[in-house]
Amino acid sequence: MQNQTPVIPRSLFAFSLLYGGLCVLAGVMGTKLASLGHWPLLGDLAVESGIFAFLFLVIISSAVAELFGQKMANQLVRYGFVPLIVSMIMLTVVIRVVPPASFWQDQDAFARLLGQGVRMQFAGLISYGTSQTLNVYLFSRIAGGQGKALVLRAWLASLLSQVVDTVLFITISFYGQDLPLGQIMEGQIISKLVLSTIMVPPLIVLFVKLGKRLDRV
Repeated sequence: MQNQTPVIPRSLFAFSLLYGGLCVLAGVMGTKLASLGHWPLLGDLAVESGIFAFLFLVIISSAVAELFGQKMANQLVRYGFVPLIVSMIMLTVVIRVVPPASFWQDQDAFARLLGQGVRMQFAGLISYGTSQTLNVYLFSRIAGGQGKALVLRAWLASLLSQVVDTVLFITISFYGQDLPLGQIMEGQIISKLVLSTIMVPPLIVLFVKLGKRLDRV
């Protein structure tokens, strides 16, 4: 009897494609600092724009954990390293190796916006892997895990993983330089916690419902 090829659930296939694309997009979007406006008691908040894509990574990995279990969600996080590393290599090659056309005048701006040093690339990989793995673990364990207190688990796991992500990335990227790391971390953490509170609860419900609907079709 021939071995049958495993059938991938439609939701898992769709979420995996979206997850891989967002891994790449998060790094590209991170070159812009976005204003979140003025908030009572918190003041003016600003955050690197990559957080919008990164929070969707949190939401998707949590939805996969809810639908298919912690092990599958951890595999998704590990596979996310592939598009992340490939995009870093390709950007480095295009910026540093491939010469610009003689009539193209935007090479310096292109390199400044999309080119990251080795230290920041390493920081991005470490913070991504650690925070996403932590998010999946906490989401799968808080309040009894799968099938219980969905919104609470997603919210708390997102908050804690965002703190870890920020501390790791800023510390690895800028430690030893004459920069106020504590102040930078504080502003980024507050901004990310605000966005996590606004985005994660409704979107985790939406993605879990979407996943179930895709698999019923």
